[in-house]
Amino acid sequence: MGKAGIVFLICSAAFVLLSCSQAKPEIKYGSLELVYFENGGKPVERLSFFVLPADGDGFDDLEELWLCHDWEGLSWHMTSADWIQETINSRIWVGSRAIAMNDGSPLPRGQYRAVLVDKGGEKTERLFTFDTPERKTFPSLVIDGSRYRVKSNYPQHNLIAYDNEGGYMVTVQLSSNEGEIGELGLSSMARSVSLWCFDPEQSVSAITDVVPVND
Repeated sequence: MGKAGIVFLICSAAFVLLSCSQAKPEIKYGSLELVYFENGGKPVERLSFFVLPADGDGFDDLEELWLCHDWEGLSWHMTSADWIQETINSRIWVGSRAIAMNDGSPLPRGQYRAVLVDKGGEKTERLFTFDTPERKTFPSLVIDGSRYRVKSNYPQHNLIAYDNEGGYMVTVQLSSNEGEIGELGLSSMARSVSLWCFDPEQSVSAITDVVPVND
């Protein structure tokens, strides 16, 4: 191969290297929210974990997300194929609402570490602290004929409606702890509801078991 050919290969290789961006991903913001599920009177814990990512190579370059509790040797793994995407104010957050212990025991408190990895193997980390919130009495929801009644010491209350097969339909914010179901604007296809209570200051919420809605 002549000198011209060698120079061409070197220049071509340099062009390829310069064309492949090595932008490191970023975690702009993140959130950990504790969710209690009623579970037939034996509440279980789940973490809702989301991050707002950024990558100079574009959102599609993001590949993996980990949540680790190093002290306990625990980790939860998500990929671009199975993480949840939520768009808030035109920005895409990714994560999971199902972070839990395999045996159903309470999640460890303390420091968690989020790791975001792109397709090129570049990664970034961010630390989060998760403390035990003030334990509230678990809320209750009663459906009595055409009326609903909520008992709760959480500051925000919502009803989640489901169809005949248990599929999610809509979430309705409640302005009162008692009232007529017909005034909530639920679809006639709604067959059951659960109560979702939220305390934004403590980043903790509780979701009751499903209650049938009478026709």
